[in-house]
Amino acid sequence: MDPNEARTASRPLAPRRCRRVVSNAPAPDAWPARPTLTESGSAPGAAEQRVTLLIRLDDGPGALESALRPFARHGVNLTRIESRPRRGGTFDFYVDCESHRDDATIARAIDELSRTTTRVTVLDDRHVPWFPRHLAELDLVAANTLDAGGALHTDHPGFSDAGYRHRRADIARLAQDYRYGTPFPLIEYTAAETETWGRVYGRLAPLRTRYGCGAYLAALDELERHCDFGPRSIPQGRDVSAFLEARTGFVLRPVAGLMRPRDFLNGLAFRVFFSTQYVRHHSVPFYTPEPDVCHELLGHAPMFADPAFADLSQEIGLASLGASDDDIERLARCYWYSVEFGLLREDGQRKAYGAGVLSSVSELERACGGGLPDEAFEPWDPEAAAREPYPITDLQPRYLVADSLRGARTKLQEFCASLSRPFHARYDATRQRVWVDRAIRRRR
Repeated sequence: MDPNEARTASRPLAPRRCRRVVSNAPAPDAWPARPTLTESGSAPGAAEQRVTLLIRLDDGPGALESALRPFARHGVNLTRIESRPRRGGTFDFYVDCESHRDDATIARAIDELSRTTTRVTVLDDRHVPWFPRHLAELDLVAANTLDAGGALHTDHPGFSDAGYRHRRADIARLAQDYRYGTPFPLIEYTAAETETWGRVYGRLAPLRTRYGCGAYLAALDELERHCDFGPRSIPQGRDVSAFLEARTGFVLRPVAGLMRPRDFLNGLAFRVFFSTQYVRHHSVPFYTPEPDVCHELLGHAPMFADPAFADLSQEIGLASLGASDDDIERLARCYWYSVEFGLLREDGQRKAYGAGVLSSVSELERACGGGLPDEAFEPWDPEAAAREPYPITDLQPRYLVADSLRGARTKLQEFCASLSRPFHARYDATRQRVWVDRAIRRRR
């Protein structure tokens, strides 16, 4: 059984005895209001600032240039132009404009255009699965945990430990109460929790030094110097988040437990990593059936300090926005074989960059210690990863090995571009908002 399970499946975990949980957040009545959904499933103000037109033109020199002049004359900005040939020497152009349907400016441009073209049609918005458009809307997806608090499964190591379950519920409530714009909750970890952390930290130390990739080791060294990483205390998520934000713009966000793949991946688009704060049960310190603070901080956090890895992670997140259920499954598999269980080739040796390997004694020894035949290792290929099911509770039977983090990101970018989606998305960090290039409507 794998000591540290990854994130796109399974269930959640917590610590042992009840002890005080503290937070510097303001009182709940001072928090920003949680975003609410309209009946259509979109957040208020979610109507897109886009109009999509179908313009049919006869083929000829300068035809498109002439058709676009009315937009320039009336100050209408175009975000996307797509052409499709038709029979009979005509072309259909799909043009997306920054405007409202009832805007007088776009109406004048369309009126002028309709006098000189074969056909102009205002198209309906494309309906896509709901996704957050603003950083504040992550409050909505963070609430959708599959398991949280003390609701543990009967096979969980802490199921029969009432104190452990109560403690887990206390920590889960802090994550559930967290709102956009409020301070990251602080946890006063117990002596038992710190002891469990210390045992995991110490057992992994020689293995990660031998098998961790260069980017991981460099970041961990900084975290030990700046964020109190070490066997004697559990770092606060708030400090680690600030450290990462200063380096790559990635932040941690508290979450009560496991999330649906779609919701979890959506967060990565905003350079947000949903992170648990509870500690695994003390009785089995080298095993947890779901991500805990050891997995999050010893596995994931150091890698988010590397720009290439941060970009790779955000690439998966951006591709998940509004994606079909089938594509979410493909992206979750890509995530599993890279962010969770990815390997790199450095100086002729296999090194770990995936958190599921870096936070697991068994996985590190298996993946990098020479215990598997060469056939268990294949080059990083997102297309292959997207088709490959993965085990959740067993050790991994195969690993994908990248030549570099930048190369891994480039291949992933190409794969994401091949997915079928009616719009392109990018994240505007200044406005904390996702920009899309065509008119869409988000549906729950």
